[in-house]
Amino acid sequence: MGENKREQAFLALFEASFHSDDIDYIAENEKEESRMSAAALKEAQSVCKYLNEIDEMIKSNLKAWDIRRISKVALAAMRLAIFEMVYDESIPAGAAVNEAVELCKKYSSEDEASFVNGVLRAVSGGMTAGSMQ
Repeated sequence: MGENKREQAFLALFEASFHSDDIDYIAENEKEESRMSAAALKEAQSVCKYLNEIDEMIKSNLKAWDIRRISKVALAAMRLAIFEMVYDESIPAGAAVNEAVELCKKYSSEDEASFVNGVLRAVSGGMTAGSMQ
């Protein structure tokens, strides 16, 4: 996925997190404002389609953390990365993790980037070739 498309999809997921993860609300606003590419919005909508499964993968790899305590930046980055690792065969898992870490560095902090890296590496390590679609 292109860097700009990924970042736009990340920003849509981040924005949706303030609206009960309602990506359709974001999509309606984007039609009026045209700030985001259609491809990025479609990617964010695809992530939301699998949100329950993705969040379960995050929860099962948290150590002494509750998913509700994770910042919206970290959560959006992890959701997008896990979607890419599990549901998009064109993106290598390592690339998805690295891009999520870079998004956290840009929009949050090094500490949060390290946290995201640890969770995503655990998710990636727990996946077998047969469990990836």
